[in-house]
Amino acid sequence: MQDVPARFPRCIAHIDMDAFFASCELSRYPELRGRPMVVAGRDTHAPRRQTDGTWVFSRLRDYVGRGVLTTATYEARALGVHSGMPAMKAARLAPDAVLLPVHFELYRRYSQRFKDAVRSVSPVIEDIGIDEVYADVSAVAGSAEAIARRLKAAVAEATGLTCSVGVAPNKLLAKFASDMDKPDGVTLLALDDVPLRVWPMPARKINGIGPKANAKLAALGIATIGEIAACDPAWLVAHFGRSYGGWLHRASRGVDERPLVTHSEPVSMSRETTFERDLHAVRDRDALRCAFTQLCVQVAADLQRKGYQCRRIGIKLRFDDFTTVTRDRTLDAALVDARALRRAAGECLKRVDLARPIRLLGVKAGALQRAGCAPDDDPLQFALGFD
Repeated sequence: MQDVPARFPRCIAHIDMDAFFASCELSRYPELRGRPMVVAGRDTHAPRRQTDGTWVFSRLRDYVGRGVLTTATYEARALGVHSGMPAMKAARLAPDAVLLPVHFELYRRYSQRFKDAVRSVSPVIEDIGIDEVYADVSAVAGSAEAIARRLKAAVAEATGLTCSVGVAPNKLLAKFASDMDKPDGVTLLALDDVPLRVWPMPARKINGIGPKANAKLAALGIATIGEIAACDPAWLVAHFGRSYGGWLHRASRGVDERPLVTHSEPVSMSRETTFERDLHAVRDRDALRCAFTQLCVQVAADLQRKGYQCRRIGIKLRFDDFTTVTRDRTLDAALVDARALRRAAGECLKRVDLARPIRLLGVKAGALQRAGCAPDDDPLQFALGFD
């Protein structure tokens, strides 16, 4: 394994928490370590404490509904289940797996501790998700492996959880590296390692090659990253366009000059919910009204907490036949309070044929602009007062 010098012109670490949501739950229920466990569903599946202090856990076979798995422990993954899989399908594969409800507040707390720990080693980070970040460690003293070990130790001390760290000359290779030795791994990857260690991987392993591009590559007889690298750049451009074809050529050879994005402005904020059963606009009017209002309250709270107003509001509906409809409108003035957002979103709703039962409902605020947060404007006061 080739070391990446800590004083390399660019030395980037990708830190990825291991089975993050599941690990957070195991911090609360350590007796579940080593057992298949999944996170999905609602509080109806919450553990029940017995008089002797022990817990009674639900099983995946107990799940009823149309949700998907938020995460699964590695033991559960070995049984064929994975995040994003419909829970009912997962129940057929691993009926005895322990089932825990989603607890996002817990995950957010651990995420903050994790990111603060990374910043204690290098303050230059790009936040790319609740459980992963890039860190520019070019100016951090020590070898690449020593830096990776420091990052892991800082995260473990702050959270009690494990992470996998990849260190490389750029973001593309650092992300490859962090995935090579999961869980709890350290991997160093230099440009010279690309032919031996990266080229044999499936093409879809490149972050940026989605299902459609992967299917097109397969149709052209290309299955691995090395086969992309062997293609003539002009051929890639001819089949995938100048921008994407050129990027495929560079990425397949480990070339990535993207800087860390240490600050970014959101372009929209949204909330949505999938109902446990399809709701009809007439028969389930009260339930839909409540859900719609709550979504507007949540979006308003998100806007106020982050200091934004919106100039566009939109809605999203998915019906029982899986057709999806969106409607939006530009507002006369920037809004932030829940009542005004609810009225504007309601105008969008009037433009939709609600004859079919509704499976999913969402509200989205767009065209964001910075604004001061009014201290006396509490969106939760609106939640029960809408009529």
